[in-house]
Amino acid sequence: MTTRIDASRLLPGDGDPVEDASIVMEGPTISWIGPTGDAPEADTTIETDTVMPGMWDSHAHFFGLSGADIELLATTAPQTAILRSLADLRATLDAGFTSVREVGGHGTYLSEAVEAGIVPGPWVYAAGAPLSQTAGHADLHGLPIDVVDGVFERHIGAPTIADGADDCRRLVRRQLRLGARVIKVCASGGVMSQVDHPKHQQFSDEELKAIVDEAARAERVVAAHCHGKAGIMAALRAGVKTIEHGSHLDVEAAKAMLDTGAILVPTRFVVQHLVERGRDIGMPDYAYKKITDIADRHLQAMQTAISYGVPIATGTDIFFPNTTGRNGEELGLLVDAGLSPLEAIKAATAMGPATLGPQAPEAGILIEGYDADVICVNGDPTTDISVLANPSNVTHVFQRGTLVKG
Repeated sequence: MTTRIDASRLLPGDGDPVEDASIVMEGPTISWIGPTGDAPEADTTIETDTVMPGMWDSHAHFFGLSGADIELLATTAPQTAILRSLADLRATLDAGFTSVREVGGHGTYLSEAVEAGIVPGPWVYAAGAPLSQTAGHADLHGLPIDVVDGVFERHIGAPTIADGADDCRRLVRRQLRLGARVIKVCASGGVMSQVDHPKHQQFSDEELKAIVDEAARAERVVAAHCHGKAGIMAALRAGVKTIEHGSHLDVEAAKAMLDTGAILVPTRFVVQHLVERGRDIGMPDYAYKKITDIADRHLQAMQTAISYGVPIATGTDIFFPNTTGRNGEELGLLVDAGLSPLEAIKAATAMGPATLGPQAPEAGILIEGYDADVICVNGDPTTDISVLANPSNVTHVFQRGTLVKG
């Protein structure tokens, strides 16, 4: 079974647009790309304005929460959370996001269900539980300490709190036991945690190095939640692959990222959305104050990273209800911060697999022999990036050659 897409423009994911081009998918892979006039016959032909790789959300969560408060995990049944997440999977896929790097949540279970064809959704490359020190960002500060790991065990299947290098190695292994494809560590304080400060480094250099080394032995890279500069620099010294958020990134940190080859996943969507709507969706007062305090500095950090050419991948940090499906808004926010539309499209396509290191699939770029994760779009996102923010503009979605929307 072959499918041919004839497009007014083909966006390869990394490179310039190609006018009047076609792509042919045979089975799960791309078998031919070239000028429409030279395209081979196929069993099915689709005409579209734009054909491009399926997009990646490289920082998302499938927690299945009813509000913007992580401590709701303690009072939410895992079955309920999973069922809510199924709707989030579908909405993400319909928005043209064929892959998600899920950095904390129910993703390891959801990944199995998607791969087996049980439920529709993007391919999920999950971290399991995020690693946190005691009193760290993923510690649920409002709960007794002796029940926190139990909450994560019940929902995710592994604990979150580690103290000391040996304990850090143990928790990396627990995530690997779940099938984690990436390891997530909280290397600084955060917004949605009560008693810590986003500027402060979390985990010692020794602990961070143990996490990165243990992950590397299993060919996994580490994603580091970092707001403060101290956490950013410590994570880079340890050898992490990605910096998540990067709110206090400055010129020195940007240069260090270039030196180490690290990727920034800035997640502007969550910052802007929580500033605008946080109080309406159950965000605790302490967290709302933190997000408003950090919002302007976060934008400045993005602008600094862009001006120095730090590699950027698109991520939304969606973890709360009624926002999945809006993943494409992040591309417009990247353009607002200084990327060109074509650069933002690269951040959402070619850069996605790069955030997984050795676990990356052959996807994110339209190349013969790569996975046929492909979308058709009404309009031209190179001149109007906002077309990718509206799921109705994504008319067809293919995953490994199978039509899943349209």
